[in-house]
Amino acid sequence: MASRVFLVVLLFLLCTSLSFSLYEDQVGLMDWHQQYIGKVKHAVFHTQKTGRKRVVVSTEENVVASLDLRHGEIFWRHVLGTNDVVDGIDIALGKYIITLSSDGSILRAWNLPDGQMVWESFLQGSKHSKPLLLVLINLKVDKDNVILVSSKGCLHAVSSIDGEVLWRKDFTAESLEVQKVIQLHDSGKIYVVGFSGSSQFHVYKINALDGELLKHESATFSGGFVGEVALVSSDTLVALDATRTVLVTIVFKDGEIKFQETYISNLVGDTSGVAMILPSTLKGTFALKINTLMLFIRVAGEGKLEVVEKVDHATVVSDALSFSEDKQAFAVVQHGGNKIHLTVKQGDDWNSDLVKENIELDHLRGNVHKVFVNNYVRTDRSHGFRALIVMEDHSLLLVQQGKIVWNREDSLASIIDVTTSELPVEKDGVSVAKVEHNLFEWLKGHLLKLKGTLMLASPEDVVAIQAIRLKSSEKSKMTRDHNGFRKLLIVLTKAGKIFALHSGDGRVVWSLLLPSLRKSEACDNPTGLNVYQWQIPHHHVMDENPSVLVVGRCGFSSNAPGVLSFVDAYTGKELYSLDLAHSIVQVIPLPFTDSTEQRLHLLVDADRRVHLYPKTPEAKSTVEQEISNIYWYSVEADNGIIKGHVIKSKCIGKGADDFCYDTGNLWSIVFPSESEKIIATVTRKPNEVVHTQAKVSVDQDVMYKYISKNLLFVATVSPKASGAIGSVDPEESSLVAYLIDTVTGRVLHRMSHHGAQGPVHAVFSENWVVYHYFNLRAHRYEMSVIEIYDQSRAENKDVLKLILGKHNLTAPVSSYSRPEVVTKSQSYYFTHSVKALAVTLTAKGITSKQLLIGTIGDQVLALDKRFLDPRRSINPTQAEKEEGIIPLTDALPIIPQSYITHALKVEGLRGIITVPAKLESTTLVFSYGVDLFFTRLAPSRTYDSLTEDFSYALLLITIVVLVAAIFVTWVLSDKKELREKWR
Repeated sequence: MASRVFLVVLLFLLCTSLSFSLYEDQVGLMDWHQQYIGKVKHAVFHTQKTGRKRVVVSTEENVVASLDLRHGEIFWRHVLGTNDVVDGIDIALGKYIITLSSDGSILRAWNLPDGQMVWESFLQGSKHSKPLLLVLINLKVDKDNVILVSSKGCLHAVSSIDGEVLWRKDFTAESLEVQKVIQLHDSGKIYVVGFSGSSQFHVYKINALDGELLKHESATFSGGFVGEVALVSSDTLVALDATRTVLVTIVFKDGEIKFQETYISNLVGDTSGVAMILPSTLKGTFALKINTLMLFIRVAGEGKLEVVEKVDHATVVSDALSFSEDKQAFAVVQHGGNKIHLTVKQGDDWNSDLVKENIELDHLRGNVHKVFVNNYVRTDRSHGFRALIVMEDHSLLLVQQGKIVWNREDSLASIIDVTTSELPVEKDGVSVAKVEHNLFEWLKGHLLKLKGTLMLASPEDVVAIQAIRLKSSEKSKMTRDHNGFRKLLIVLTKAGKIFALHSGDGRVVWSLLLPSLRKSEACDNPTGLNVYQWQIPHHHVMDENPSVLVVGRCGFSSNAPGVLSFVDAYTGKELYSLDLAHSIVQVIPLPFTDSTEQRLHLLVDADRRVHLYPKTPEAKSTVEQEISNIYWYSVEADNGIIKGHVIKSKCIGKGADDFCYDTGNLWSIVFPSESEKIIATVTRKPNEVVHTQAKVSVDQDVMYKYISKNLLFVATVSPKASGAIGSVDPEESSLVAYLIDTVTGRVLHRMSHHGAQGPVHAVFSENWVVYHYFNLRAHRYEMSVIEIYDQSRAENKDVLKLILGKHNLTAPVSSYSRPEVVTKSQSYYFTHSVKALAVTLTAKGITSKQLLIGTIGDQVLALDKRFLDPRRSINPTQAEKEEGIIPLTDALPIIPQSYITHALKVEGLRGIITVPAKLESTTLVFSYGVDLFFTRLAPSRTYDSLTEDFSYALLLITIVVLVAAIFVTWVLSDKKELREKWR
């Protein structure tokens, strides 16, 4: 009887345990996904009474998106190709979004409510010209709006219903540079105006219905034009002469063209600076900018110019907006301190303001770059106005009634570099979300979870369980955890803004628009380059904050002077910045720190001199002690040269100081330009940990990995194969892979792939490299793997030598000793094109490796490295199967469950970053493009931890029940034994 009771209880517990192991979909619990659009450059509003109010925008990241005007959320979005730059957008028939892109060669129509493409037209032409888009209004032919596109030296008329080209006018023979296409009011006629050469002005009058040329007039202006024009009416333009000192009013009507000259100095007095006509559509008025001075100039009768208003600080003007019959309004936005001053004026009345508001910003966002204005009707039938404002930091704000309705941090769509930082150690007053539960609450929570597991929970219990999970979740705490899951992701964006994102939920902890990377008189084109870890306190972790180094330059050229900024990783405050006298072409983080735990860096300038930072005597002493062990290389891809460098002596000459060193070339490899061109280089990550150097094969043979941080993978192609895929015949194309020691310049391995072509994406880890390319002969993508082993240690297989200590495992390895290496390689077909390649990293390097492949579909695929084992064979032996070698196939498998992004997309995927957690089984993965995605990945499963929702209550109940069952069976057994003795 006792044994039966024990078996029944045990069976019940086993069943409950099995049912507990069935988990719900955990997508979103350990990952997060954020969508962005980038810096807005065009916007059109759609605020009709029917349907949702929205604004459709195009951005510098080649995104076309529809945003909700109430909350700023994305209704729909399309990310066009990298080279498919959007030139203009408009609305046709009230239901189609028209986009012109690819330098005016592609015209598309999108359905306004859902973003589905309606049609696409390819516009042909033989000459480059400025792309212009115009949707004719009040001109409908069979319920069709005619769309006019000026591009490729031609004027195209396209149907808005089906995208058919109705007619085409070619201006190539006249060498005309079209500046404006103007619709004449309430007629089917248009003016096409432009310049040929630098001084000839042309006006074409064309029938918009059939393209018939009605009239052509031209005139010559002796002063020449620079190509900037402002349209002030249907028959009047204002342009700048070739010297930018004279404003030329051009009036064309009644078949006559007249030029009226006005010197800018007569309007504003003596001023220095380059004059620019700002693009705007103000009726009868235009804006002229000279440095920070903004002039609003009205064109009076007979082409005379009158200054209406002067503004002597940063000002942005919107296009004109028609808000009632024969009335126009426009917005003027000025930025001062942390406030935005918004003024909406009526086009014909500059003395009165329709709207005048001051909006306070929550933090520094820089200057206003663009403004788009829209009107609405208030309940009292008066007109109100809202403004969509694009800031210097690429953020997007909607302002209405003096308040910021919503804002979007779209600078995160243009990340250029990423590093990580640990969170603060938890202590009193540090933890932001410290969770404390008493024993009763703890038991109550686990009992509710147990009821949910056994599917006995009521709807109220389910709500309580979700609330408890949300309350007890520790993934978003602002302190570091013992597993190393919580970190700060420090990202640098194209706008010069740096963000700290919490790895738990992706929220912005802090952000900073770096003053050193803002446009100024001293730095006209600031450019952010990289972000590095600068100071990581270990000994004073409770008292000091870590900091990061942001590297930039003042210009796009490699000769431009450099800029350094040092930022506190916890607070986001800029500690200090340096404007350098030298340029920066390469940054070399050294594996040394000083007594304050600042990491030493070498900055290489355009003259191949290196500069040491931080500039302290201690750092200088450390470098000079290790100067014989400092090597680096440089790649000149355009010239086909790779060079190795060393430090020679102190700098001599201009700009020399005690922390500047001259360098010397140690070796160089020159690839013949007629046969090879460098298209890809990759090396190992400096922070990668290798657990063991030995690899035991199936026959108990020991192979020793050739582990060196100085190995460089180089891929070259024949010059004809450097173009797009399919642009060359297989016989003329070849790809060559090299493994080069960067200390000696020795080529350790060379492999040729005949009939192959780039682009090449590669990843280097431990002793192997995997690279992806296109096979022209097979018309398929391929991935190849090369593994390199050290043969000089082959004699260490003798166990007796190991016992006697006569092995050479501990002998130092030098790049100058000629290595005895052997390589193993294999190639496989792969289905997808690739955007990025990465490999998982763990704390000790014990866990199996997985390749992270960013596919052309903007998803991230995790592929086990075992599939890229060069030892795979068609019929593996039993011993090989036991080792885990997979049978050979010609193609690598694509397992849908292996997409770590699940059903999500990282639109515009550009990079994948992997960071080891403290837990050996887990690596953190951050992928970025226009979107952001973060997740935790366990390549060999979580073998060293319990799951977060593990029910300790169920474990406790199981132990209690088992102890009780043992006690009961013990009592029953004693009673049974006593009865047997009485017999």
